[in-house]
Amino acid sequence: MSDALTIPPEAPSVAAKKPRRGRPPKTEREFADTRDALIRSGLEVITEMGYLSAGIDAVIKNISVPKGSFYHYFASKQDFGMAVLTSYGAFFAHKLDKFLLNDALAPLQRIGAFVDHAGQSMARFEFKRGCLVGNLLQESPLLPDDFPEKLKAILQEWESRVARCLEEAQRAGGINSGTPPAQLAEIFWSGWEGAVMRAKLFRSAEPLNQFWAYFQKNIQ
Repeated sequence: MSDALTIPPEAPSVAAKKPRRGRPPKTEREFADTRDALIRSGLEVITEMGYLSAGIDAVIKNISVPKGSFYHYFASKQDFGMAVLTSYGAFFAHKLDKFLLNDALAPLQRIGAFVDHAGQSMARFEFKRGCLVGNLLQESPLLPDDFPEKLKAILQEWESRVARCLEEAQRAGGINSGTPPAQLAEIFWSGWEGAVMRAKLFRSAEPLNQFWAYFQKNIQ
């Protein structure tokens, strides 16, 4: 999301190391740590390059996993891509909760805080990374069959969070629109993904701010 739907800065970047040789790790902890490192690297690579252009070499370049051992953790690139997408969807849902469930702010202020944070996150990565989900939506006609359904499920999770926040704003009188919050949330995410892509193109957070100002004006 952002972040906006960008790769969250909280997710640590993988450290540059020479690939290790030998057998894959034997303990469950080593297995989990290596698998997580691969997923974090995949988040970086796929968010910048897209799924179709991303290769295994790029994923393992900065982590200590030999190419031959990649398939010890993932059966295929498709399996790996789904794990990366699932991880990103869950992480970003948690990030949305951090902002949208903040009772210290009015509902629309919470969304505004998310927008501000998203712009700052994109700027931190020089606008090279946008939203993993948004990137994959553009590739969806060519993706493996199970990806589009997963993308829809993730978007619905994000939409439900924004819808609850908008419903709260509606009850408090902060929204004058008679459009159901669920529909408003769908409109928000459709516009947001376009704003994120435009922000990448112009290397500026202004498209995010413009979209939020326009959306907010039309519901108040």
